[in-house]
Amino acid sequence: MVLFHAVYFLLTDPTSTNLAVLCNGCREFLSDHPGVLSFSVGRVSDLDRHVNDRDYHVALVIVFKDRDSHDTYQRSARHTDFVAAFAPSWKKVRVFDADLETFTS
Repeated sequence: MVLFHAVYFLLTDPTSTNLAVLCNGCREFLSDHPGVLSFSVGRVSDLDRHVNDRDYHVALVIVFKDRDSHDTYQRSARHTDFVAAFAPSWKKVRVFDADLETFTS
């Protein structure tokens, strides 16, 4: 199973510049860790269906090859440095982790 790690950031001051700074920080500090199968970061979509939760500004999605890779990432200096540098700009952060089976179609 792979580990799906999704983080949703709501900023205290969501200017276009601040959103770009956070997205760039995610790329700089959080991409290219050992065991990462997929890394994506971006802004909330303009989809506005009644089921869409739009209570965030930036989404980060990382798929790890296993839980050990995720745990190593969480303890890494780059992750710790990211949190220290960017946490003051967050109003709220939500994290969703899931163990996923992979299938081919």
